[in-house]
Amino acid sequence: MTETVEEEACVASWCAGDDWCTVTCTAHLLGKKWHPVILHRLLVHGPLGFNALKDDIESISSTVLSNSLEDLEDKALVNRKIVSEKPVRVQYSLTERGASLEPVIEAMDAWGETHLPETSCS
Repeated sequence: MTETVEEEACVASWCAGDDWCTVTCTAHLLGKKWHPVILHRLLVHGPLGFNALKDDIESISSTVLSNSLEDLEDKALVNRKIVSEKPVRVQYSLTERGASLEPVIEAMDAWGETHLPETSCS
């Protein structure tokens, strides 16, 4: 997988040409429940194996994590690297494109810290 994603995959046809379309398309990349969490954990910890990532995100199922990682890989935000063949061990890391979302993820975190009551995220 290359880090170049076809333009069609990034621009929704229904908003193409509108000045807010880039906001919509970025929200689409991050819009699934676990995507920002996975990106955040990889930003904080760096490359992680599947089990380490699952342990770090306690309430995610293996199936959802696997599907989310596959989707993030398809969107060129996460790299998947086989680090050993027997037993098969895989490590996930951010692509340059994924790492460039750091200010967005940090802004989401800062906004939540400021505007959400502690009980809303418990």
